[in-house]
Amino acid sequence: MGWNVIEVDRLRRTYAGGFDAVNEISFTVGEGQLFALLGTNGAGKTSTVEVLEGLARPSGGTVRVLGQDPYSDRATVRPRTGVMLQEGGFPTDLTVRETVRMWSGCTSGARPVDEALGLVGMGKRAGVRVKQLSGGERRRLDLALALLGRPDVLFLDEPTTGLDAEGRRDTWELVRALRDGGTTVLLTTHYLEEAESLADQLAIMHAGRIEVAGTPAEVTATRPSRIRFRLPEGTEPGQLPLTLRAAADGRQIEIRTPELQRDLAELLRWAEELDVHLEGLDARSASLEEAFLDIAARRAEPAGTGAGVAA
Repeated sequence: MGWNVIEVDRLRRTYAGGFDAVNEISFTVGEGQLFALLGTNGAGKTSTVEVLEGLARPSGGTVRVLGQDPYSDRATVRPRTGVMLQEGGFPTDLTVRETVRMWSGCTSGARPVDEALGLVGMGKRAGVRVKQLSGGERRRLDLALALLGRPDVLFLDEPTTGLDAEGRRDTWELVRALRDGGTTVLLTTHYLEEAESLADQLAIMHAGRIEVAGTPAEVTATRPSRIRFRLPEGTEPGQLPLTLRAAADGRQIEIRTPELQRDLAELLRWAEELDVHLEGLDARSASLEEAFLDIAARRAEPAGTGAGVAA
């Protein structure tokens, strides 16, 4: 078993006016794990990550990255971390290669420029000026810079925003390879499919607190599975077994259940016995999106007001 590369214990971050952007959250990320931090806008994700990156001091609680305080021990921690911000500020008249070379001069043990560009599929764009890049290409350049120093810990803030489907998949494969090679990754993303595909562990934040955490499977298990179908003419919803908690909209039926296999088997036995054809039968476990939207809906009321902005 590896050790906890990131440790967050009752972290609090308070802005001017007493606004708690982060309100006593705790989690750990093991060595070589990918941890996804999710949440609605204003949930406190960016405020949390800024503390982990050493850009801000916590208002309360403790944070350790690689066993050290990322703020007070920044000179030690920073060379071992890679950071991909939501938006990079590049000199637009430099070429891609010139930008990476400039960044390389400020990075300890930097990869060769061509290697860094090759990792993110930007080798053929090395001679293009930054101002001529598409939004997706700028995100690739951001990632190349984050990987320059061969980081032990990688912070990725919305890494695939602006990428097309192919670029997003390529980035996923690169991130998986980095994780499998021992890099510890903390990811924030609005793409729930991304988190479900990549994360070993995840947490969903709302109003500065962690509402649910665990593996993707554990988090989705907090929501019921769903069975949908349409009854044929001559069969009424009231004929369904009473044990199946069904909701009907005309002949369109939806069953929500924590026991998908059991209730689906009962439904199919009932349909066979009565020779009923279930049109459009669709049975599936809950998705991470459903768990996320459920938290957003249940916590729709603002937790409080105050100065400052959190993300």
